[in-house]
Amino acid sequence: MSHTSTAQKKLLSRVRRIKGQASALETSLEGEPKCISVLQQIAAIKGAVNGLMREVLEDHLRAHLGAPDISQTQRDEEIENVILILKSYLK
Repeated sequence: MSHTSTAQKKLLSRVRRIKGQASALETSLEGEPKCISVLQQIAAIKGAVNGLMREVLEDHLRAHLGAPDISQTQRDEEIENVILILKSYLK
């Protein structure tokens, strides 16, 4: 999974930002927040997670499916793996 290790710093930064957003939401919910504030925080977290997923998925597709040196069997397996992940993610 070399493509994620090359972008490790950027990915970890995104994950830490998501962690901070989730922590802020938790803190907010411990008080008496306005509904709109909670909804905005949830939307921000969802957007951040979607951005992380998009970036890792794009890198994965380019590194694994776009690789010129893999067999059609390997490519088909990678496609099926991505389809399973997307089905799970898009539930």
